[in-house]
Amino acid sequence: MDYISTRGSAPALDFEGATLAGLASDGGLYVPREWPRFSAEEIAGLAGLPYAELAAKIMFPFVEGSLTYDRLLELTTQAYGRFAHKAVTPLKQLDEQQWVLELFHGPTLAFKDVALQLLGLLFEEFLGRSERNLTIVGATSGDTGSAAIDAVAGRAKVDIFMLHPKGRVSDVQRRQMTTVLAPNVHNVAIDGSFDDAQATVKRMFNDHAMTDRFAIGAVNSINWARLMAQVVYYFAAGLQLGAPHRKVAFSVPTGNFGDVFAGYVAAQMGLPVEKLIVATNVNDILHRALAEGDYSQGTVTPTAAPSMDIQVSSNFERLLFDLNGRDGKALAEQMAGFEASKAMQLTNAQREGAAALFSSARTDADEMSQAIRWAWENCGELIDPHTACGLFAARTAGIDASIPVVTLATAHPAKFPDAVERATGQRSGLPARVGDLFEREEKCVDLTGDYDSIAAFVAEHASPKI
Repeated sequence: MDYISTRGSAPALDFEGATLAGLASDGGLYVPREWPRFSAEEIAGLAGLPYAELAAKIMFPFVEGSLTYDRLLELTTQAYGRFAHKAVTPLKQLDEQQWVLELFHGPTLAFKDVALQLLGLLFEEFLGRSERNLTIVGATSGDTGSAAIDAVAGRAKVDIFMLHPKGRVSDVQRRQMTTVLAPNVHNVAIDGSFDDAQATVKRMFNDHAMTDRFAIGAVNSINWARLMAQVVYYFAAGLQLGAPHRKVAFSVPTGNFGDVFAGYVAAQMGLPVEKLIVATNVNDILHRALAEGDYSQGTVTPTAAPSMDIQVSSNFERLLFDLNGRDGKALAEQMAGFEASKAMQLTNAQREGAAALFSSARTDADEMSQAIRWAWENCGELIDPHTACGLFAARTAGIDASIPVVTLATAHPAKFPDAVERATGQRSGLPARVGDLFEREEKCVDLTGDYDSIAAFVAEHASPKI
């Protein structure tokens, strides 16, 4: 399998090359040249497999040529051996139609662990084949940072610089990053929003003064390998609910479109998906794009669901590329227009293509609290604010009652105890494995957020590529 850029002019790479590169040299995102497809019989044959084995079978078509199946299985077994639940991503029933897929049983209590525990091992595997050092530069709205840091802390040949918007992540989210004191970990709090941090990261990938000296890599969902690992839990849930003989709908709380795009990939691979419901908070660029064709950047409004406080959804480009007939030149022009004006209208082909599989919903603060309260009062389940956005969207989507609707539970409720307590009167405690988080020493650098100061900090502390 080789990988091409959504903007058409970067060289194609194999899986190893795409994993280490992150962002394509033309500013686009790497996608597989074609989607692998499983038959109904092949999907049925996956039922009942342990999660690590299911992951290896789903992902092998994407890595073939860079990893053997046996080596991939060794890596998935190692990655998912750290999870606190044997099922890795257990499925829980709420009522006759509604289910939640718990994705927070990894070391940092968020869905990002499912992909990043594997990505850290992939980096180590591929860097071990060369003399290269990798400099990971990432932006986080809360959960990516802690999961990425946990995955690569102390690993040889890797330095990680994680930017987060100062004061706009929860205390638990911040401490899960800043209390990791490994010498290769650098946390940077910037004045500004997640979108500002993400823009800095993208600029650095295209700054030749930096890329000539350092091998800049990505752990955000712009990195294809991270999305690939997220495809697996759609199959895991679908198989448990009757796939391939029964369709399943998924409601996905998302800001950057990566998690729900993984569901789109699962559908392209043959999983019978009835609908992918894109659940946003009031930072609703994705809802506006899907409902009205209006992909226009607004002002970021801080909410109780900070991981979704995003107004530029990087992975949406991957979907637009597919819906536009994979015309990289046309998409490059469309994205250049968006980057210049911060506004873009989807083409008719893009809107119609998206509507075939996607719907969307916007959740405000009151609706978010109502969903948290409903889950507690009716099901005895505490859910976090992001999951609540997904559950609100799921319960109001109008999906036929015969089709199960799975909400992706993206974070442990203990990561957002204040919001959960306001809605339910209950305060979720941290699991024992992270129970001393608030007693640990923190290490973080505060920077203004201007590009030059951040680039200078990275240059001072990173190892050159060779």
